[in-house]
Amino acid sequence: MKNIKSSRRTRIKRGIRNKISGTSDRPRLSVFKSNKNIYAQLIDDLSGHTLASASSAELEAGKGVDVELSKTVGKKLAEKAASSGIESIVFDRGGYLYHGKIKALADGAREGGLKF
Repeated sequence: MKNIKSSRRTRIKRGIRNKISGTSDRPRLSVFKSNKNIYAQLIDDLSGHTLASASSAELEAGKGVDVELSKTVGKKLAEKAASSGIESIVFDRGGYLYHGKIKALADGAREGGLKF
């Protein structure tokens, strides 16, 4: 039997991806979280390339991810985006609720200068 929670998230994620798409001018900020880390990428869906990425794994923060670390990942991604000349994005929460770690990552990206 498939995990009900993951299949629900997959269904929600597909619905979100049908509505939004990233371009080179306004890439999609895709978020994925695991039990140990949180990952964020800026993706140009037209060419299929990742323009910038950041994760808690590269920050070497230790065990687990909390809200503060998620905010730091968002700021780090915003710095990388600014160096690539990206100012405006489309946010893809990846089927997760816009709450807690996902919201903190978005707030950190906004504080770093990204507009969405």
